[in-house]
Amino acid sequence: MKARQTPSQTVGPFFRPSLIEASAENLVQAETRGERVTIEGRVIDGDGAPVTDAMLEIWQANAEGRYDHPDDDQEKLLDPTFHGYGRAATDATGTFRFHTIKPGPVPGVDGALQAPHINVSIFARGLLKRLVTRIYFPDELLNATDAVLNAAPLERRATMVAGWMDSTHRALRFDVILQGGHETVFLDV
Repeated sequence: MKARQTPSQTVGPFFRPSLIEASAENLVQAETRGERVTIEGRVIDGDGAPVTDAMLEIWQANAEGRYDHPDDDQEKLLDPTFHGYGRAATDATGTFRFHTIKPGPVPGVDGALQAPHINVSIFARGLLKRLVTRIYFPDELLNATDAVLNAAPLERRATMVAGWMDSTHRALRFDVILQGGHETVFLDV
């Protein structure tokens, strides 16, 4: 008897039923220090279709610019009500949402301050490895000198900078485009 080749399979979709916690998209409590902001966007594939079973994880510093992690030994205040980690699933339109705070600047490898940013990991069916990018805030002076943002080609940097959704400056729009001419810049980590 000769063994037959079986068809390959993609990873997932298992994110929504297995890995999404109901409150993981809300990172703030009433006592959390910092400027509240909602980040909303869509995950879109190379054909412009919504990715309805993706999961996004974010990791960020607090409003002081310190991570809630033992390796961050800066002499900045920790916020016991903010841990900087969140997780959200996309819905039937590919939309995700996080309620968080604007992070403070953190030092880079060379000690220079990085612009306020949020680290993002994207998991989806068909991706064998997560994709990683950053969300930068519009109109930030430190964007001009941020080493990671400025490592991207000039014409593609805008894919890492969110835009304000309205004049209140409390809601940001950040779409993740997985392929194509307007593909989001992904980091090699």
